[in-house]
Amino acid sequence: MLAIVPAIFALPYVIYQWVNVGPPTPEGIASDKPLIFLSILGILPTHVLTVALAWLFVTEGGRQPFFKALNFRWPNNISPAVGALLCSLLALVLLAIGWAVTTLWGGGKTQLDALVESSMAARIATALVASLTAPFAEEVIYRGVVYAPLERAAGKATAVTLVSLLFAGVHVLQYSNNIGVIIVITLLSFTLTLARAYTGSLMPSFLIHLVFNGIQSVFIVLAPFLDKRLFEKGQEVAPTAPGLELAGRLFEAISVHLWRMT
Repeated sequence: MLAIVPAIFALPYVIYQWVNVGPPTPEGIASDKPLIFLSILGILPTHVLTVALAWLFVTEGGRQPFFKALNFRWPNNISPAVGALLCSLLALVLLAIGWAVTTLWGGGKTQLDALVESSMAARIATALVASLTAPFAEEVIYRGVVYAPLERAAGKATAVTLVSLLFAGVHVLQYSNNIGVIIVITLLSFTLTLARAYTGSLMPSFLIHLVFNGIQSVFIVLAPFLDKRLFEKGQEVAPTAPGLELAGRLFEAISVHLWRMT
């Protein structure tokens, strides 16, 4: 579905180009900025359709409440305010670990880097997908629809392992040439699934995912506008995983600046 719906979404543009410019070529497709933008934007309806199908499955066609069936709520033993604070802090810790890992391992630019850097429109579309729909859709599917029956059938440990590896595995292709990013995604996946397993609720994993993606989305959009003097001369900033390297460099620059003021 993730390949089919964006392709259908971009199909009118492809037909228009074919009629007015000529048949598409692999080289032309790879460098066509409007097509890249539309392909990313097409992920939004993909996520909406995915959630709709999940709703039909979980509610048995509307016969039971969707959020209640998924345990999409805060655990009874923790207040929403405290839960939101703890989840946000955990997301920040994961981002810090992610920056350290990607800095240590390095690695080449990923497929996502190439898409994001193709245009400002692609940056905005990526940020919208990553922050508006991806956390909800992915948590509903992986930690909601898939996790619960696996836990009942095989136990908590097996369910956590399988769901975490499944989520990480889906993302490996787009990060295949950067082992650091793959490690970060795998760590995030296990953290989200463990949060779901040990709270019995989908809300904590969703909020951690939302904050983790949301902060990176901000850096993805702001990257072209940030003062280049914040970074070392001659070094490029790639939005790995995405946005970890940029966030880390910016944090370093701010820390140095504050230290000089003291």
